[in-house]
Amino acid sequence: MKKLVTIGLAVLVCVPAAQAAQQTLQPDATILRDITTYRNQTWHYQRTMGVRTSPYLHLAAGDVSRNFRLMVRRLWRSRAASAHKQFVAGPPHLSQWRCIHRFEGPWNAATGNGYYGGLQMDYSFMRTYGGHLLNRKGTANRWTPLEQMWVAEKAHRSGRGFGPWPNTARACGLSV
Repeated sequence: MKKLVTIGLAVLVCVPAAQAAQQTLQPDATILRDITTYRNQTWHYQRTMGVRTSPYLHLAAGDVSRNFRLMVRRLWRSRAASAHKQFVAGPPHLSQWRCIHRFEGPWNAATGNGYYGGLQMDYSFMRTYGGHLLNRKGTANRWTPLEQMWVAEKAHRSGRGFGPWPNTARACGLSV
């Protein structure tokens, strides 16, 4: 009978120790996964808006304390929230892009004429100003309306203005 009790205790002692080791490792893996998720969200919004991406030094994945990883996660969560807020507020020329869209086509347009999306972007335009979206999602008809307008805003900021849409820009009262 003593053997049964001893074996039972050994099992009871080993299982909680194994679970404790798993619990210690799992949260750090979750924290690192969260950091990657928030970082990728932040970079997606920043690239789409045409602003410089926040730097990342890969320090959190190294031999650092759990508190440091938690701090890095809070930093990236904050950056992602801030970038998302700026993204959904829309580009500076939001009303102008909406006007141009009214004359161009539906946001999911893929008419076969070589132009895609609600602002009728050609492949060269998409590659130049929205290359990361083109690689990730395909042509502009698969992008959200905000992504399409932010890409157009990047072109506008590059000096092209509303020139890629000469007729519709004039119909909207915009200078080309």
